[in-house]
Amino acid sequence: MEQDDPAEALTELRERRLGALELLQAAAGSGLAAYAVWALLLQPGFRRVPLRLQVPYVGASARQVEHVLSLLRGRPGKTVDLGSGDGRIVLAAHRCGLRPAVGYELNPWLVALARLHAWRAGCAGSVCYRRKDLWKVSLRDCRNVSVFLAPSVLPLLEDKLRAELPAGARVVSGRFPLPTWQPVAVAGEGLDRVWAYDVPGGGQAGEAVSSRIPIQAAPRPSSASVLGAPVSQAS
Repeated sequence: MEQDDPAEALTELRERRLGALELLQAAAGSGLAAYAVWALLLQPGFRRVPLRLQVPYVGASARQVEHVLSLLRGRPGKTVDLGSGDGRIVLAAHRCGLRPAVGYELNPWLVALARLHAWRAGCAGSVCYRRKDLWKVSLRDCRNVSVFLAPSVLPLLEDKLRAELPAGARVVSGRFPLPTWQPVAVAGEGLDRVWAYDVPGGGQAGEAVSSRIPIQAAPRPSSASVLGAPVSQAS
């Protein structure tokens, strides 16, 4: 019996076209894998949150983290990241002297990942990640707030910030500006742009400030300086 040539079999396999059924099976398998990732990693944080308040997780890039720090560096008081994801902004804030630094995230998988990053960076006992709905967090003792949220929830966030933040607090919003507040500083360009807003001493937040002062971002740190170990951008 003549044996098949492995090279010829490989060539035949490469040249064979997928039929309609095989294509359908491949598509179904890919869809099932994507749903499994959603169900295991992302959906747990959304189950208790009304649909209009849900925000999909997209991790901040190293450049975005750099710009946030450039607008907060040197400020005293408690720093919080609302919807802190894998904790990269909180960890970087702690490293540049913004202490205490606290992250609030509802998704348990992301909270666990953030704590892992902090442990690998040797900061497990220095930074704090709490599994909590950002809409239920009290901001009355916060001096610095960072947010990377969807435009659909920013009007509601403005109301919360206005009602709870003390005078002199600063809010830094990434990717999208707050819809009605006037920024005091802007850093970065395009998708990496972030906006800073100061809560005035009297009146409603955002009404007493109208200047727009560009701030040059600090030199870009390596990925290790942001997370303690290289971590690709999540999506």
